[in-house]
Amino acid sequence: MGFSCGIIGLPNVGKSTIFNALTSAKAAAANFPFCTIEPNTGAVPVPDPRLAQLATLAKSEKIIPSLMTFVDIAGLIKGAAQGEGLGNKFLSHIREVDAVAHIVRCFSEKEIIHVAGKVDPVSDLETIDTELLLADLELIERQIEKANKLAKTGDKKARTDEEILNECKKKLAAGERASSFSKLDQIPTVKKALLTAKPTLIVANVDESQLSHTPNSSGSSELDRLFAHCQRSKIELLLICGKLEAEIAEISEEEKKEYLKAAGLSQSGLERLTLAGFKLLNLLTFFTAGPKETRAWTAVKGSTAPECAGKIHTDFEKGFIRAEVISFEDYVKFGSELKAKEAGKLRTEGREYRMQDGDVVHFKFNI
Repeated sequence: MGFSCGIIGLPNVGKSTIFNALTSAKAAAANFPFCTIEPNTGAVPVPDPRLAQLATLAKSEKIIPSLMTFVDIAGLIKGAAQGEGLGNKFLSHIREVDAVAHIVRCFSEKEIIHVAGKVDPVSDLETIDTELLLADLELIERQIEKANKLAKTGDKKARTDEEILNECKKKLAAGERASSFSKLDQIPTVKKALLTAKPTLIVANVDESQLSHTPNSSGSSELDRLFAHCQRSKIELLLICGKLEAEIAEISEEEKKEYLKAAGLSQSGLERLTLAGFKLLNLLTFFTAGPKETRAWTAVKGSTAPECAGKIHTDFEKGFIRAEVISFEDYVKFGSELKAKEAGKLRTEGREYRMQDGDVVHFKFNI
């Protein structure tokens, strides 16, 4: 199963435009709220130049990148936590994703109606955050009731959980995100269900002229205020021009490279968003390489060799014997698996080995 990032925000901030450009899917995007009712889903290749290098050295027929799944979730509005604007349904869609990319509108196109009547990204951000906090408070209160009933039967774990949940409730009520409360790690099922516990990044959908904007501490513009807000909240901010990305998505890969080069950019905004989502989820990439294919696989940092073997096939994890590993750097330095092996750079790793980003691996297993 892959990793997913939900695209959220108020209506008409450019979520579907960015999603469509990301996935080259054509989700219905109209100039009115709730044009995206069911979450649209698309898998996007994670940019990684190491794949092509390995494929060349291994003389592979195919290259298969790792994928990040993006989910375009319909626009939330004020009152969503109380069910306004199909709010409960949309909030449940957010619960199902692993991370969140929150799109806020900074572009100034008059033809596109803003749900609040004016462009104010910090206010928009606060509106959505309030709804997520309210939904989390409701969920925490239900969990406190459950833990309280169990604690009365003498369940010690339930008593500890109840204390943690009450602490969490106070923090949420004070406007703090659940992600800042580390004790929630002791109740993983609750943490997974909390909207504000999800890794989050902010994406400012800007005019093309704002892409090279340098933050000004005086807060002289809405974008400066947004930079300051994200800095205080310790949340990463990306600037993307959705309109520009939609145009780039329509041209060939070769034209795209030339266009980006002429603009002085090494990557498109959407590539940066995909990589930011990957980083947000604390993921690593390991590779399998051979004549048939070179493939990138994704796992959470800290995963063991058997857990990573299970990404390829569940039988590999069950029957894991060992992993034969060459680092990407050694593979490239010596020019092939055989030469790296002859140079003593192939390592045999056991069940306790934690995979490293860039490992090129063969799993040995017995079913």
